[in-house]
Amino acid sequence: MLEALKAAVLQANLDLEKFDLVTLGWGNVSGIDRLHGAVAIRPSGVSCSRMRAGDMVIVDLDGRILEGSLNPSSDMAAHVALYRGFPEIEGIAHSHSEHAVMFAQACCEIPCLGTTHADYFNGPVPLTRFLSKAEVEENYEGHMGGAIVERFKNLEPLEIPGVLVAGHGPFTWGRSPDNAVENMLVLENVARMSFGTLQLNASSELPDYILRKHHQRKRGPKSYYGQR
Repeated sequence: MLEALKAAVLQANLDLEKFDLVTLGWGNVSGIDRLHGAVAIRPSGVSCSRMRAGDMVIVDLDGRILEGSLNPSSDMAAHVALYRGFPEIEGIAHSHSEHAVMFAQACCEIPCLGTTHADYFNGPVPLTRFLSKAEVEENYEGHMGGAIVERFKNLEPLEIPGVLVAGHGPFTWGRSPDNAVENMLVLENVARMSFGTLQLNASSELPDYILRKHHQRKRGPKSYYGQR
């Protein structure tokens, strides 16, 4: 079932590696078919060089395996929590890319310092809280997804398509698996640029009116970037 979705999720996982966003398989991408309430996700511990579309595991929105002989990614419960919490998204990526992880480990949001950031993220990339000991022991990955949804209580997921999990790393999402990977690539690059900028000028921050202009010209209802 869902052969096109599995192929798209496979390619998105391969792209994580192609864009140098993962090391030793430290990452995963999933996609959802909203009509069937089914999620395709990378299998746990299988290297990109060995993965095939048929290896993608299909689970429902409660994390029950519907199809596949392999175990799904260990982050599967976080993915399904995000799909439940953010009904407008259709793809999720997770990685441990270097500069985004630096901000996550430092428990710092990525501030919007320039227009490259503003083109994709309508404000700072937010940071979750740490999970409690009880949450970690009960359902670590599921509560991780819940903490992300909690952090976005007053935010629009498609306006800010990514987050840093405190002490852990980034998750991004989008309207498709490949869009989620694109947003991960952007997040890592803006994290790298922010890291360097803060070393040069710790007080630098993009004026709010420029941030809004850049985000709206590319993402807003009256956007005029690119071709119609």
